[in-house]
Amino acid sequence: MKNEFDLIVIGGGSGGLASAQRAAEYGKNVALIEKAPLGGTCVNVGCVPKKIMWYASHLAHQMEIAEDYGFNFSSVTHEWEPLKKRRDEYIKRLNLIYENNLNKREITLIRGEARLEDKHTVCVSDEPFKTEHIIIATGGQPTIPDIAGASYGITSDGFFELEEKPKNVCIVGSGYIAVEFAGMLSALGTNVTMNIRTESILRSFDSMLSENLKEIMTHHDIKIQTGKIPESIENAGSKFILKTTDGEESELYDTIIWAIGRSPCTENLNLSSASVQTDKYGYIPVDKFQKTNIENIFAIGDVIGKEQLTPVAIAAGRRLSDRLYGGMKERYLDYEMIPTVVFSHPTIGAIGMTEKEAREKYNNEIKIYTSVFNPMFYALSQDEKKIKTSMKLITQGDDERVIGCHIIGEGADEMLQGFAVAIKNGATKKDFDNTVAIHPTSAEELVTMR
Repeated sequence: MKNEFDLIVIGGGSGGLASAQRAAEYGKNVALIEKAPLGGTCVNVGCVPKKIMWYASHLAHQMEIAEDYGFNFSSVTHEWEPLKKRRDEYIKRLNLIYENNLNKREITLIRGEARLEDKHTVCVSDEPFKTEHIIIATGGQPTIPDIAGASYGITSDGFFELEEKPKNVCIVGSGYIAVEFAGMLSALGTNVTMNIRTESILRSFDSMLSENLKEIMTHHDIKIQTGKIPESIENAGSKFILKTTDGEESELYDTIIWAIGRSPCTENLNLSSASVQTDKYGYIPVDKFQKTNIENIFAIGDVIGKEQLTPVAIAAGRRLSDRLYGGMKERYLDYEMIPTVVFSHPTIGAIGMTEKEAREKYNNEIKIYTSVFNPMFYALSQDEKKIKTSMKLITQGDDERVIGCHIIGEGADEMLQGFAVAIKNGATKKDFDNTVAIHPTSAEELVTMR
């Protein structure tokens, strides 16, 4: 095996793979170091298997509504085991595809845990590898609270290891992972309780999204307990009891899932040997060119603690290699106006500022447009729990430039992508108004708001 490279990428997740492959396309001699299956969190225990589970749970919701269209699904059941088996087989195929892609580009794959020796040397199992540039793309990992019995709970990683569907689950957390898991499990027949510290879920999102989703989840019999801070977990045979700091003990749960955040995978990199700085949380600060405090060492993806999304890591990785090896000296990722989606039930799509952020920054210079309606999909439903769609456009200045777009409802995930292109490029409310609506759709509401 070669021991000298133009570039060493530490981490075989989305960002690491993207930057390594782009560099190799420029003819560079590249090595990628990874100890786990290729694809990182997204492919193995994140976006991809999560979306498969979301599709399964979405089908369950669709079948409920199908009866309004004349279908009879009275005998339908769901089996967890074959779903998990097919999902895991799909992930293994993706792992192999990634490895084949590295081979096609003649990228050296080094298996093991990487440690920096100095700013030009990376060691794996005490074998040194020399390089001109280093990219750190080691991603993040689920956070586990420091309380008694915490190991009785599982993380998002453990969720994808479940061999059978739990009957009674407590999810601790209020972010996007927590609400996504809650919706999936509930739709597939699990009794779900969420324990959250405050009164709100998805606190970093616009309040319209947070409040509406909380109401919808409650209507779907997901129990949301507020003001709950975990203190300990007790093993009660094959069940578990969660104690909280308010002195209360929970009912018996089959499974307790920690969804309280993620932390960067930097602890074992020996960064100090190359004088690479981290913040108090272990994230690696970088400039707009993804450069750390060390000239030839860069960091991308979740490890920098900024917009922790797979497409962001990919975009940053490709742009970095374009700049280093493609002659694009000013090439970098603009972290403003990045769209994001929550695969809740229903889905959420958001880009730009929340209303609170916009008012704090622009005061009276903003104007808000909203629309709340029953999507046509539910036109034949008599169910009082039918899901309304809510939309909000936030505009700023005399020309009413759109600086925020927030959607919750059927198809929010798909419709946001196209609108994100327009908003990223400075679209105004007039631009939206001048666009002919596609009827009948939910998306047309975004170009007909008054």
